[in-house]
Amino acid sequence: MNERDSSLIVEVKEKVAWLTLNRPSVLNALNKPLLLEIHAALEKIRSNSAIRAVFFTGAGDRAFSAGADIEYLNKATPVQVRDMARLAISVNHLIENLNKVSIALINGYALGGGLELAEACMFRIAVPSARLGHPEVKIGAVAGWGGTTRLPRLVGKSRAVEMLLTGRMVNAEEALQTGLIHRIAEPDKLKAEGEQLLEEIMKNAPIAVNLTWEALHRGLDLSVDESADLGADCFGLAASTEDFREGTRAFLNRQKPHFQGR
Repeated sequence: MNERDSSLIVEVKEKVAWLTLNRPSVLNALNKPLLLEIHAALEKIRSNSAIRAVFFTGAGDRAFSAGADIEYLNKATPVQVRDMARLAISVNHLIENLNKVSIALINGYALGGGLELAEACMFRIAVPSARLGHPEVKIGAVAGWGGTTRLPRLVGKSRAVEMLLTGRMVNAEEALQTGLIHRIAEPDKLKAEGEQLLEEIMKNAPIAVNLTWEALHRGLDLSVDESADLGADCFGLAASTEDFREGTRAFLNRQKPHFQGR
């Protein structure tokens, strides 16, 4: 099978992996085979120390992903629906814990499970015409792939409860104002905007970036005191690296640091 015929296109360029959801005829809807492909690809990416970042996007110009495959859900048993949700949750958990920078390039609709995948990424950049939302209640379902967990952490409980209980979509501008996405870029500049953001991050010490994400991400589930202690521990771990010595030396000498990821 040609890679372009696969439901997931995986490309690795230098230190960056590109994952493209490739079911444009159904707006890149997520079914079990596609979720399994994403999971397998992420496992390989996680074990590859040469890869520092991963981009997610959707094939075509209409959708990042319109969400779960509704035709499958309509025929599935409750146990099958739960098992698919647990698979999706494991995919999104992998994204959050890759130790790589993750960026979702939202090139159209990002709904339901598609938005939940994007919410698991560190960053989200969308085109002006993008529409984002959790319409699950409109079909008698729940945002059970992590949406009820991650959305309120991104936009706050008040905005999240409105989106989740009305099922309404928001446009890119509103998503930017609420913090659901980080940037807006025209379709022909979406990839370049993502690469520019990644370049800003990759100028910094890789281990420090990963430890900062860990302190932030894990700290949200801790008390203030516990979160602060975690931050201090991560600071101490960073101080054990060669990059810490290089960064502080370069600062004192007013030079540009050369980080090695060690």
